[in-house]
Amino acid sequence: MRVSRSFLPTLRETPAEAQIVSHRYMLRAGLVRQQAAGIYSWLPLGHRVLRKIEQIVREEQDRAGAIELLMPTLQAADLWRESGRYDAYGKEMLRIKDRHERDLLYGPTNEEMITEIFRSAVRSYKDMPRILYHIQWKFRDEIRPRFGVMRGREFLMKDSYSFDLDAAGARHSYNKMFVAYLRTFARMGLKAVPMKADTGPIGGDLSHEFIVLADTGESQVYCHKDLVDMAVPENVDFDGDLEPYIKQRTSLYAATDEKHDAEAFAKIPADKQLAARGIEVGHIFYFGTKYSKPMNAKVTNQSGEDVLVEMGSYGIGVSRLMGAIIEASHDDAGIIWPESVAPYRVGLISLKADDPKTRQVCEDLYQKLSAAGVEVLYDDTDERAGAKFSTFDLIGLPWQVLVGPRGLANNQVEIKNRKTGERQHLAPEAALNLFTRRA
Repeated sequence: MRVSRSFLPTLRETPAEAQIVSHRYMLRAGLVRQQAAGIYSWLPLGHRVLRKIEQIVREEQDRAGAIELLMPTLQAADLWRESGRYDAYGKEMLRIKDRHERDLLYGPTNEEMITEIFRSAVRSYKDMPRILYHIQWKFRDEIRPRFGVMRGREFLMKDSYSFDLDAAGARHSYNKMFVAYLRTFARMGLKAVPMKADTGPIGGDLSHEFIVLADTGESQVYCHKDLVDMAVPENVDFDGDLEPYIKQRTSLYAATDEKHDAEAFAKIPADKQLAARGIEVGHIFYFGTKYSKPMNAKVTNQSGEDVLVEMGSYGIGVSRLMGAIIEASHDDAGIIWPESVAPYRVGLISLKADDPKTRQVCEDLYQKLSAAGVEVLYDDTDERAGAKFSTFDLIGLPWQVLVGPRGLANNQVEIKNRKTGERQHLAPEAALNLFTRRA
């Protein structure tokens, strides 16, 4: 993409309402614009990042054996009355009526709807177990939306739901999502620690939050320091025994404030105790028959008996993750995107757009990089060099390629690593090879 043809409305000043780093940089870098309290438009740069985050989530769900579908944003209130949650959920649920005075709601979550879909289609143990998921916009009417997408009212969420014949099977499904979440967040450059958590309005008796440590986190968290740098599971057989992965994480102390046990925490060696603020990026629940029982979701087991299905639900805040990534990866100049989610991998900057040689080399690099599948944002404008540097540092692309007459006099362009600040000077062809061999 050429900057001259792009829509990249960056801001020089920080808007007054932006209280935390991610909110400030998302506004200044032109990723989002607020339309109402807690409701945002996703501008082109932000939308590219959002879709990359979404794709990583999708790939890891698919790898774990989950099956994607898509449910509507509007739900019939009668389903929620079946489960008993319609009146119990609270004012966070947006309740509306259609022209026929039928009660609807803008879904904050989908336990009831997915249970209805499952019970209408599955009758036998032969079609079990199943994990179904979708990635869809939700709405929760937060009383105080703040911190940008970190605590908004409308948000993009991946929610998956498991259906099993018994508690043992349900626990295996829970473990699948536990491991899938570890892999998902690691691919985004995040160190997410699973912590015992309160089940809240979802219900159930087993729950973990996945927490990214950050000074601006909304939760106080406590954990063993070794959990932060623990290796991510690789080459996982999701149909095999996953308990070793779970025990490795849960044998060390980790809990949010609601579940914190001060006495247990005090037993950890002092140099291994970590008390910090954290951002929740995922939450998983096992709740047994909490929904299948009132909604009569049954299947016939191997003995010919009708049994209630055992269920769990598993959420990831896809749009919230963008804020969490920025909180975890930035400096005073702007965002530092991990390559896996960056809107573009390379920022190509012409230092003198009206110089024929500079323009020729830039065009050649842009065309060849693009043809090789390397995502490039090419600043071909006549803006001054200092302004270009500031903008590209702000938007945080992993690599910058700086092309100007002075360097080209020695047949060199400058390569800058945004994360480390390391710079190197290479011939244009060598620069091209640097990125295309890793494309």
